[in-house]
Amino acid sequence: MRREPGLRELKKAQMREHIADVAARLFAERGYDGVSMIEVARAAAVSEQTVYNYFPAKQDLVLDRADEITEQYRQAVSGRPAGTSPAAALRPLTVAIIDHFRDEEPALARGEFAAQCLVSPALRRFALELRERQARTIATAMLGTDPGIPEVVARAHAAALVAVVQGVTDEIGAHVLAEDITDEAADRMRQNATLAFDHLDRVFHSATAVSPGEPQ
Repeated sequence: MRREPGLRELKKAQMREHIADVAARLFAERGYDGVSMIEVARAAAVSEQTVYNYFPAKQDLVLDRADEITEQYRQAVSGRPAGTSPAAALRPLTVAIIDHFRDEEPALARGEFAAQCLVSPALRRFALELRERQARTIATAMLGTDPGIPEVVARAHAAALVAVVQGVTDEIGAHVLAEDITDEAADRMRQNATLAFDHLDRVFHSATAVSPGEPQ
């Protein structure tokens, strides 16, 4: 049976969300590079140490869900049904990112990852490092489910999948910064994501198809 979170855990989650929201609003106003941890602490009415207790490094204020999302990618690829490509498994998670920003409060969205990694060179470097880790995770999951794929192919395919995710994220960020997160914009982004994932779906099935004359 799943245990319900206790009062202490709920308070910690609320504090974490409070600090993250305060930071996002500051980043939206002044940019990621223009805000310090102590300024986040002051705006959140907590000590600087409290901020560091929840977010050990400044980039964690924006990338705090990175490990959780990477694990979602791993589970989606590792647990996908037979005959399903990694692209088909990851498509719903990417579309969910679009839906999140369509519903997000603009004052928060401008200070979150999708927008800020377009305007902050420092955060962009952290984002690229994150994508490299995600690509390695996806490639490892692919090799576990499809051991017949050469490792170099798995790594190349995983890198292409992550490039789509980052491309969609950049498109979201551009719309957020332009204050153009509308239903029409979200529909176009979903269509673009679907086109890219459908292409990689075909590539995967082509790469894993049994060649004529090979044993079934």
